[in-house]
Amino acid sequence: MVEQFVGTWTLIASENFDDYMKALGVGLATRQMGNIVKPKLVISMDDGVISLRSESMFKTTEIKFKLNDEFDETTADGRQTKTIVTFENGKLVQKQSWDGKTTMLEREIQEGKLIAKCIMDDIVAMRTYEKV
Repeated sequence: MVEQFVGTWTLIASENFDDYMKALGVGLATRQMGNIVKPKLVISMDDGVISLRSESMFKTTEIKFKLNDEFDETTADGRQTKTIVTFENGKLVQKQSWDGKTTMLEREIQEGKLIAKCIMDDIVAMRTYEKV
């Protein structure tokens, strides 16, 4: 059921994202930009390969992956992570590991919106996207 995520989504709400970025170790200047930009999320799927592209005036990043296959990711804030994406209980769960740390990004569709729950230790940020 990954197909329900396919499409172009725009950020409409963000809660606690600054604290989440702080927990990741993101510097002040990058956090300020991260709090201002309203990225567009473009999700596509081709022959079992999922593409997740985040586009903003600040930066565009893209990852391509197959579910359950670990891959190397360079995040928007420059972290080099080992990342694995799984599909669990209707959610796309992205787990990033680096320097002995781990963060989870859970994406799910609720009432036609894409909800991204960003979890680092006890810090949780919620990002809500609407389909364009």
